[in-house]
Amino acid sequence: MTAFSPTDIPEDWRSLLGDYFESAQWQTLQSKLQAEIDLEGSLIRPEPQNFFKALSLTALSNVKVVILGQDPYHSPGLAQGLAFSVPGHIPLNSRQFPSSLRNIRKALALEGFGALASGDLHDWAKQGVLLLNTALSVKLGEAGSHANLGWKSLIDRLIAELVKYQPNLVWMLWGGHAQSKLALIESGSQQLILQSSHPSGLGVYKTDQPFLQPDGKASCGHFKKANTWLTEHGLSPICWVNQSGEDLFASDQGSLFS
Repeated sequence: MTAFSPTDIPEDWRSLLGDYFESAQWQTLQSKLQAEIDLEGSLIRPEPQNFFKALSLTALSNVKVVILGQDPYHSPGLAQGLAFSVPGHIPLNSRQFPSSLRNIRKALALEGFGALASGDLHDWAKQGVLLLNTALSVKLGEAGSHANLGWKSLIDRLIAELVKYQPNLVWMLWGGHAQSKLALIESGSQQLILQSSHPSGLGVYKTDQPFLQPDGKASCGHFKKANTWLTEHGLSPICWVNQSGEDLFASDQGSLFS
């Protein structure tokens, strides 16, 4: 039986959260989540050992960019513990490949970074991109099913403490759910906040701040803006696309924009 405890969270992030683990909110999350694990652990995604993968891969001292997702993918074989990321073996042109990632690939191409070779974003996390969902678990086939277990208290506390600890962060807030954390982020200093519609489905176009322009000729420019900000503040930019990957305008152009 899998146990759920503060020691599942890396020590640096645990220290940032301070006395949160003595709070009633933590006790509620821990007891509710443990009950779900005990009842139907085989249906929970990602697997409990990967709930905090985003925090494990991106050390607190290394965070440069934060991309907020909502909850893990609830379809089989996709959730990794990193917002928006899927295993690299998922074919780019398959039904399994999420529409949000298709549109992220389009945006990267439009901004001149080239072709993202797969949907696996582990390399971003290792460079300092915190790929953080606001609920860290879900039941297979039921989107948002763990949203009310108490994850909100943990993630809100983490965001509030992070903006106090780390200046010059870039926040990519895509869609209303991520943007609901705006007040927490604005409590910090020297934070670059980039907002747009969510990159999934047709909603990508349907706000006054579209992730992609309806004519398909431009993106919100968030990836370029992030790197400009980081460079201006003496930090190394993110390599959004591995330069050894395939050339976008050779073999991949047709499938990318279909």
